Parts: sequence; structure tokens; C-alpha cells
Amino acid sequence: MNPTDQADNRASSPAEPGASGKENYHHAAIVYDFDGTLARGNVQEHSFLPSLGIEDAADFWQGVDRSAEEQDGDRILMYLWHMLREAERRGRPITRESLARHGADVSLFPGVGDWFSRMNGYARERSLILEHYLISSGNREIIEGCPIRSEFRRIFASSYLYDEQSRAAWPGTAVNYTTKTQYLFRINKGIMNNWDDHGVNRWLPMEERPLPFTRMIFIGDGETDIPSMKMVRHQGGFSIAVFDPDAREDPKTQENVYRLISEDRVNFVAPANYRAGSQLDIIVRGIIGRFARDTGYRE
Repeated sequence: MNPTDQADNRASSPAEPGASGKENYHHAAIVYDFDGTLARGNVQEHSFLPSLGIEDAADFWQGVDRSAEEQDGDRILMYLWHMLREAERRGRPITRESLARHGADVSLFPGVGDWFSRMNGYARERSLILEHYLISSGNREIIEGCPIRSEFRRIFASSYLYDEQSRAAWPGTAVNYTTKTQYLFRINKGIMNNWDDHGVNRWLPMEERPLPFTRMIFIGDGETDIPSMKMVRHQGGFSIAVFDPDAREDPKTQENVYRLISEDRVNFVAPANYRAGSQLDIIVRGIIGRFARDTGYRE
């Protein structure tokens, strides 16, 4: 069974405090992109491409872009297809297990390892149950091999279909910049799968939705996150753009930051430093404190 499709429960979230029953605990969420947000670069670049002898990731992505333009196709589908093609050319068929092994080599940003437990504890002290979700255009199977996989209640990302020999046969899910917003509504309405279109489109009063946008934070880094950043902010939540701390002086990084601020896409911008006491840590704790205050919590 696909680990992402296991029973819908809150096992990955902190257990609900239930000692006295006198306090009313509310759910809040942080929704993350992955590539460039929690981890450096793209997940394919850390070990998958090198394992095929592709040392220059730029060549791979240029091929993806050419195919997308020539075929007038979706870039996410094109990269999934190129991964399959390059592996088949070298007699290295892709399996779910082989992709997951590459996840162990992904380089996470500083502080990510203990970020989730710190935020969960901070929220719990303020009568909030904090859930973590991932919405990524990156490859789900590689992400599921990362050491932080168990921190997420649900991972929505691009993935493959598998044949009878458990080999990847064709793209199964493609998450691009516009479909990311669909998954925000799935989280908002409590629909933890890719296939239930009826449920995600069904009208549901705001007060009946399990996770309101007003208690949601979206953290992303790039162009594929802009619609999600804008939508969460428009719906009353908070959007944060992060950038690689080592690329602070890069003109492209600075241009991206200026644009996100000037175009009113995000509430905050910070380096992707998840350590305690960092700018990002302070911003998120401040937002969690506001969520708690809005639900009636007082120090």
C-alpha cells in the first residue's frame, strides 16, 4: 500500500490533549512546498540524476523544457516522463522503493529536523493542534524517503503509476502551480486523497470545514507557489516566502523577493533557516500566537 494512502488519521500530528476536557482545542495547519522550501534544490538532483550518470542537472531540465515546448505539454508531466526515459535508457527501471532510497540523500535546510516538534509544542501550549501538510510539484516517492516524512499528515505531490512488476509505468499525479490550490481546498475540507473530485467541489459551509483558511500558513519559495500564496492570504491565512540563506546575495534571489513583496503575494519573507530563534521561527510562532488568540486563548 502507498504510505500516503493509508487510513486518514492524525497519527502524524501531535495527539490531542484530552486530560480535562475543559479546554477547547482547535486545529491549525502549516502547508509547505518542498523543493527550495524545506530542502535545497530539486529532489531529483541530489542522487537520482547522479545515479544515472547525469552530473549536470541543468542539462536534464533543459531537456524537460524543450519537450514541454515542442509537445505543448505540462512541464511536470514532462519531467516525470524524462525521469522514466532516462532510467529506461540505462536499464535502470524505476520502482517506488528505488525512488524512496534517493530521498535519504536530500539536503534539508538548517533546523528542519526539530522544527516540527518545536512548533507542535508551541501550538499545544496555546490550545492548538498543529498539523503539517506538503504540496509539492516534486516527486512524491522521493519525498516519502526523506527522514521527515512522518511529520506530515498528508503529502500531495507528483507521482507515478506502477505495473504488475512494481515498476513505474506512467505519471499518475502531476501537481503544478495551479493544481496546488486544489489541494489547499482538500485540506480545508478534510479530503485527504487525489481522486475525490465530488468531495472537493461540494459546497460546505465555512464553519463546518475541518481546517479553516484563517488558521492556515503556507510556506513556499518559487513561482509554482505564487497562486497558493495569494489564495491563502486572500482567504484570511498567512503566506511566507523563503529563500536559500546561502543565496541571499544572488541577484535572482533578491529579484524574486522584491517581486513577491511588490506584487502583494505574501505576508512575510525570510531565509529558509528553521532553527530556534531564527527570523522564520519568530514569524511562525507569532502567527500561531495570533491563531490562538483568535480562538479565545489568553496567556
